[in-house]
Amino acid sequence: MLHGSLWDKILLFAIPLALTGILQQLFNAADVAVLGQLVGKNAIAAVGNNISIIGLLVNLFMGLSLGANVVIAQNIGGKRLDRVKTAVHTALLLAIITGAAITVVGELLTGSVLDVMGVPDEVRGMAETYLRIYLAGMPVIGLYNFESAIFRSRGDTKTPLMSLLVASILNLVMNLFFVIALDWGVAGVAFATVLANALSAGILFRALCRSTGLLHVEVRALSMDRACLSEIVRIGLPAGIQGMVFSLSNLIIQSAINSLGAEAMAASAAAFTIEINVYCFVNAFGQAATTFVGQNYGAGKLFRCRRATWVSIGLNAIFTVLLTVLVLGFGEGMLKFFNADPEVVSLGYTRLCFIVGPETICVLLDGLSGALRGYGISMPPAVLSLVGVCGVRITWVYTLFRQNPTYDVLMATYPVSWAVTILFICIAYRFYMKHLKPVPKWRQQLHEGDEA
Repeated sequence: MLHGSLWDKILLFAIPLALTGILQQLFNAADVAVLGQLVGKNAIAAVGNNISIIGLLVNLFMGLSLGANVVIAQNIGGKRLDRVKTAVHTALLLAIITGAAITVVGELLTGSVLDVMGVPDEVRGMAETYLRIYLAGMPVIGLYNFESAIFRSRGDTKTPLMSLLVASILNLVMNLFFVIALDWGVAGVAFATVLANALSAGILFRALCRSTGLLHVEVRALSMDRACLSEIVRIGLPAGIQGMVFSLSNLIIQSAINSLGAEAMAASAAAFTIEINVYCFVNAFGQAATTFVGQNYGAGKLFRCRRATWVSIGLNAIFTVLLTVLVLGFGEGMLKFFNADPEVVSLGYTRLCFIVGPETICVLLDGLSGALRGYGISMPPAVLSLVGVCGVRITWVYTLFRQNPTYDVLMATYPVSWAVTILFICIAYRFYMKHLKPVPKWRQQLHEGDEA
């Protein structure tokens, strides 16, 4: 990451990461497809209703794990090998503790959250069953996200991809077994997802324990280092909040979708499983910017940091445009794979047009936000997302949608909120690049502490 051309290295980093994201989404896609074909549209609606809730929690993990990615990458770039080992062990223990805490709190609040969302009675029972089982697996989901971030910090995105490929096969097989052979329905696909996540986390943990390099893990060495924990949380928590803001606004939109009936709920669930795969590429190149900037910033190569940012954004734009054309061209056929109901397909394609169509503009949003996090500047993107995304969407739902409660009006909030947020992020990026300091104070303090 520190030498030579960038575009080829960024591609080798981002494409396996994007495919990893797609495989993660296939967990949900497999759930939706199996339920849609073998159980019915109410079962799809139940799972789709939980997508925003699950996204809220998973984005917290992904944000915190991104903090670990940045801290480890910067220490690798600065050749502070002892700090790398300390950060790795701190990150893994943080993942386990955070996952367990989310499971407990989530189980206690499940009923209240579904009440607030106004889930219709015909899907309420299935929605609660799926969510409770999924929440039980949050410790292994958190562990997998942190383990993946550790591998990414040194540029390895292939190992997480391989582990998830194995888990995805297990998830599909277990889905069919639990639904067809045991007739467990929604509970079966949720349980299959938890088992698959546990397998992927276990594979990566074993790989880290058997590693002989910088990322070697010893179970007895798992502990919390105060300085590393502080940096991971300082960088990762705002990134997690930024992701949670998106999910929180989507939770509000999901409540509005629920008011339009089971067809709208099923259509949104089916369309989401398609559109999220496009975002996997957008997000992958954004994370590439974070990691490449992080390592080069740690090595003091500011010009290479800026170049990595714009190369990531350029490659991201190319892939996103190609995927957008593909999805809009074959979207209706893709939707029929999940459910052939004409109303579900029509509404689902409407959602694809409003979300996938303008998604290219998100390239700047993820690219510049990712670069800022690579520099260790994590709070500003989170705050700006809170204002630009959550603020616009909440206002939209309670004003324009309330006046004209149609599916089209509701979906239009996505591109509008992106446009507003991107404007804010571009201004912030320009400001921080003008005032960027070559060596942050926290690194000086850690280095001085090591020498002492």
